Amino acid sequence: MLALASVLALAAAGCGGTKTVTRTITRTVAAAGTAKTGVGAPAEQVQFGYIKSLKKHGADYRMQFDPAWFLGGTTANVAAAQDGAVSPGEPVPNDNYVVDEGHRLLTYVAPANARVDVLKTGVTTSPISVAQLAQLVAGKNPFPKPLYEGLETGFWVRVHIDTVRSIDQQYHP
Repeated sequence: MLALASVLALAAAGCGGTKTVTRTITRTVAAAGTAKTGVGAPAEQVQFGYIKSLKKHGADYRMQFDPAWFLGGTTANVAAAQDGAVSPGEPVPNDNYVVDEGHRLLTYVAPANARVDVLKTGVTTSPISVAQLAQLVAGKNPFPKPLYEGLETGFWVRVHIDTVRSIDQQYHP
């Protein structure tokens, strides 16, 4: 009888109420194709710089690329002041400043089918082939008119490890 009373008392104590627990879980999810896994730098990078040569090499091309920093905002203003390009506290023109210190040429594989966009007729880019870009880099123009901007404006190059995925000319007023 004493054992039965103890069991009933425990059962009654457990039925007295419920407790609701809300748990918040936060997850950071990378956009498709951009997730970094493992240690070290990401396999895909976007770099600004200058194409110094682009020559046929088998079925592909080899690109010699001089990377630089295309800076904006406070970073551009301070760097330009440090270099003496503007007075301290003064903004840089067009809110950008390029720092090209090393001039070391990096070699990338540029597949013949890599995406290339240049400024042919205005500030809107137009697609061309890697072969046509190679002609432009070599000083030849495969088009009826010259590009809207010269190659000295620089390019944004998206690479996967050592292989170029895309090349986009930078508009520079």
